[in-house]
Amino acid sequence: MIYHETSLKDAYVLELEKIGDERGFFARTWCQEELASHGLDKDLAQCSLSFNHKKGTLRGMHFQIPPHGETKLVRCTKGAIFDVIIDLRAKSPTYLKWMGVELSAENQTMLYIPKGFAHGFQTLADDSEVFYFISETYHPEAARGVHWNDPAFQIKWPEAESRVISGKDQNWPMCVQGQTPWFL
Repeated sequence: MIYHETSLKDAYVLELEKIGDERGFFARTWCQEELASHGLDKDLAQCSLSFNHKKGTLRGMHFQIPPHGETKLVRCTKGAIFDVIIDLRAKSPTYLKWMGVELSAENQTMLYIPKGFAHGFQTLADDSEVFYFISETYHPEAARGVHWNDPAFQIKWPEAESRVISGKDQNWPMCVQGQTPWFL
């Protein structure tokens, strides 16, 4: 895998390092030793899949609180998404900053998301599928979120004719700018 630093501390876009021939190619999408050599979390507790029928579907912004924080490696295996992360780590130089990247079946890139980040995405195509490698088992009691459209973060989501958003994601609380956020 080829590692590209992002504007947020400890988050990376990973590009497949393809070994190809007349049949196609082979590439790693997960390697404990390689992740560890880059100082990244190499634990893997579960893999998950998200399928989304409609373009404009928005999921997020989700995270788990300690001690169940999750590191994620996210890849779009069908269709395309605009993947967004927010750094919620109070001691980070990129605290409360966000970044977004297009992940698609075509570009085959992945996003490495460290513990302490909120994560969400908006689909850019019908029938999009998102595959997650996750370092921690899901704990419903530790599940939290921040509002996808909170003005404190100023996320620039792609335009959408209509958005499909769950009631739960519509109702995450807003962060109060200038005050210590409730989620830490």
